[in-house]
Amino acid sequence: MSPVSALPANHPPAPHGAIGVLLVNLGTPYAPTAQAVRRYLAEFLSDRRVVEIPPLVWQPILHGIILRTRPKKSAHAYAQVWGPDGSPLAAITRAQAEALQVRLRDSAQVRWAMRYGNPALGTELQRLKDEGCDRVLVAPLYPQYSGATTATAIDAVGAALKAMRWQPALRTLPPYYDDPAHIEALRADISRQLAALQFRPEVLLLSFHGMPERTLHLGDPYHCHCRKTARLLAAALAAEWADIRVEVSFQSRFGRAKWLEPSTEAVLQREAQGGTKRLAIAAPGFSADCLETREELAIRGKEQFLGAGGVSFAALDCLNSGDAGMAMLESLVRRELAGWI
Repeated sequence: MSPVSALPANHPPAPHGAIGVLLVNLGTPYAPTAQAVRRYLAEFLSDRRVVEIPPLVWQPILHGIILRTRPKKSAHAYAQVWGPDGSPLAAITRAQAEALQVRLRDSAQVRWAMRYGNPALGTELQRLKDEGCDRVLVAPLYPQYSGATTATAIDAVGAALKAMRWQPALRTLPPYYDDPAHIEALRADISRQLAALQFRPEVLLLSFHGMPERTLHLGDPYHCHCRKTARLLAAALAAEWADIRVEVSFQSRFGRAKWLEPSTEAVLQREAQGGTKRLAIAAPGFSADCLETREELAIRGKEQFLGAGGVSFAALDCLNSGDAGMAMLESLVRRELAGWI
């Protein structure tokens, strides 16, 4: 008689026992063209987590106005920052996954995905499962929690699980806006970049992505998370850069609703008109550089500040796949994988 543990000769392959890590970021068009941007925006702006206007009201606006006018303008912006490896967000997120794989070695399989566009979150989760990962850490790369970012990524995970017969066990990376490892990584990396500038800034502007103000009143903690990140980072930088004044702003406004204030554009203009000549800007709400940092801040932000009377301007890089950022990410991931590896 065959041992109980022996598999039938015709048993299908069933890899299992491996650990997976899935890094998740927002998304990007597949090309800097109006057609690609239209497809991306249609998916992104149809998410009820992103736009909370009732669909009967919103969809005619989206398809009748926004998707007819915005893609061409956005495609021009993407073209200014598009690189040989594609969009900055995709290229950097891929580099982060590859660097984390090196750090984790054989203890886990690392993949990366986008909430909107490709590589699709559900596809990459299924690939991890097909490769034998029956335990997976999903890591949304958003330091500050928002329903429009972290929550919608987890929604997509749930939708993917719904289609899977054999589901992996899951953990999710919590927001790390005030984690000491995150604050220290920001301090070290921003200090390195400030020291390399040809001028010493009078002001360091910390620009976070904006959200409609109503989300704060509805209970979204994003605004509070951003403010705490800024407060802790300013305190950490003070020992070395006490003469630099730290300010906070919110960028990327869209539509007519009241958004979190002050706006980045307004602060840049106010500082320049008020006599600030030297300013650096950083985006500690972004884990990787993207359109909002490399075009909106580095290009348009510079034009706004210099056009209003400023003299020297620098847009600092995000943590990206640099040593400080990757050491932080490894630390956070290993902590969440405790007991699995």
